[in-house]
This record gives sequence, C-alpha cells and structure tokens, in this order.
Amino acid sequence: MNKVFAWLTWIGVPVSVIGGLLHWPTVLLFGLYCLTIIALASYMGRATESLAIVAGPRIGGLLNATFGNAVELIISIFALKAGLVDVVLASLTGSVLGNLLLVAGLSFFVGGLKYKRQGFNIYDARHNAGLLTFAIFVAFVIPEVFTMQMDRGEQLALSVGIAIIMILLYIAALYFRLVTHRGVYQHQSDKTEEHEEPEWGKGKATTILALATVAVAYLSERLVHTFETVAESFGWSELFIGIIIVAIVGNAAEHASAVIMAYKNKMNVAVEIAIGSTLQIAMFVAPVLVLVSLLFPEKMPLVFSLPELVAMAASVLLIIVLSNDGDTNWFEGATLLAAYTIMGIGFYLL
Repeated sequence: MNKVFAWLTWIGVPVSVIGGLLHWPTVLLFGLYCLTIIALASYMGRATESLAIVAGPRIGGLLNATFGNAVELIISIFALKAGLVDVVLASLTGSVLGNLLLVAGLSFFVGGLKYKRQGFNIYDARHNAGLLTFAIFVAFVIPEVFTMQMDRGEQLALSVGIAIIMILLYIAALYFRLVTHRGVYQHQSDKTEEHEEPEWGKGKATTILALATVAVAYLSERLVHTFETVAESFGWSELFIGIIIVAIVGNAAEHASAVIMAYKNKMNVAVEIAIGSTLQIAMFVAPVLVLVSLLFPEKMPLVFSLPELVAMAASVLLIIVLSNDGDTNWFEGATLLAAYTIMGIGFYLL
C-alpha cells in the first residue's frame, strides 16, 4: 500500500501542478487532486506516527490529535474561504458517518472474516461512548432546538460558545487519557503494542510532514474551485459532495490504516482510529472551523440540517450498541456498512 501511495505522490503532485497551469478539464483535475491528496495524507499520517513514537505517548497523543485530521481541516478552511459553508458542514457530517459506519464497519467485517471474534479495550469503548454522546447529542443536536428561535447573529454567538467549550473538553479528555489516567484502564494485551520503532527519524519525519502539508494546502485550494463544475457535471448536490467525496478524500489513508490493523488483529488501534478520529472531528476540527470562519466574510454557525443530525445521531447510537461489549465480528461490520450505504443513497437523492 505504501508503494502505491509513493507512486501516486511522486507522479500526482507535478502532474497536478502542470494540469492546473495548462487548464486541463475540471473533472479530470478533480480526480487527480483527490488521488494525490489521499497519497499525501498517507505520508502525513506516517510522519506523524513516527514523531509520536519518538516524542513519547504524551506529546505523541497531542501530535495525533493535531494532525490526525489535518487534510480535512485544510480542505475545509479553503472551502470556508470560498464561502462554501454548506459543503464544510456536510463534510463534517460525512466524516462522522464515514468513521463510525464505513471505517469501523470495514474493520469489523475484514477482521471478522479472518477471526471469529476480535476484542478491544472495553474501558476505552465506554469512555468514547460518553464523549460521542456529548459531542453529537449535547453539542450538535440540542443547540439545533435553540437556534430555531434565533437570528443568524445569535446562532453564531451560540456556536462560538459551544466551540470554545468543546475544544476545552477535548483538551481535558487528552489530559485525562495521557496524563492523569494513563494506563489505569489498560489491558495486559495492550502493553505489547507499546514498544514500537519509528519508521523515520525525527528530522526526516518533520521534513516530510512539512512538505506534505504545504502540498496538501496547495492542492486543497485547487480542489475547492472544482466543486461547482463537478457538481453540475455529475448532478451532485453540495450536500453529497461534502458528505461523501470530501469526507472520504480527507480520511482515505486513515481509513485504510484502520482496516489493515483490523486484519492484523490489532483491534485497539483500528477502533481508536475510527472512533478517536470521530471525536477529533466533532470536538476539535468542527469547533476550530467555527472560530476560523470568523476571519472570512461568510461565517459558519454550527447548525446542521435535520437529515445530517438524524444520520449522525443514528450512527452514534449504532456504534455504541455494537461496540460497548468490547467484542466484534463480521456481522456487526456488515450491519454498519449497510447503515452507511442506506444513508449514502439518501443523501445522494436529496
């Protein structure tokens, strides 16, 4: 898989630049940008993982929190700059659905085909269940009820308040897991996963991360400008582009890593990627985007549409019910994939 991403990067980056300068067909450039960003995201993930191992668990956790969803954050910032608020909100919804249903579903399904049962840390599952309930129901769904009676300015004020509280709670959650309660709820089986060798040294990983981030920023800006033409060409709505396309492109490399970990029976890592990434999106990326939008003419209140809220709430309830016992199998994976497919069809037809 790494070789494929390497070829995509070394070929995709220069060809994308040349194609943009020569004004190649927009649909072709859209596909080229998407594939190249996915490949670059793989390099960013590997560089971050190497730095996390070198820096130790505490700083490593902070690095993973910061760069885990960096690609989607960069794409969303350029989309906000272009005034595509609905696309950004849809991409946040798509990330939640993609991580909880598609990634977790594929991980459970692929791992379950090889192993009859796969277990993971039940304490982490319960801890994450509480945070997911807060992030989606308390911070996303409940404010929707209040905003029905508010004007745009009041909606934005409420959103900024929620964003600040979410970021503070997310930092507190990191502190809880990495400092005050580090190892308290650790299973014996988890301890074998602690001793790892970094793929790259500190200097090489930092350089790769910096270069990949710059390349992703450049391509993301180009990608955002293709959305309107691509939507008209394929008959896609902004909602579908955000929920399916942007979300998958922003998280594809991470998705692949989770499935590979599940196939290797490292379910703690696979579940952490799927659910941990969802928490990053809901409690860190979304609030940061609300605050960043204050810098642009088009502000982004944290107000989702009813279909988006219902889909996210259903996804959270389903993953909590299926994962709260700390045990998975292929049928549970198939159930999650079926739910993602149903929601995908629904959003396509909206």
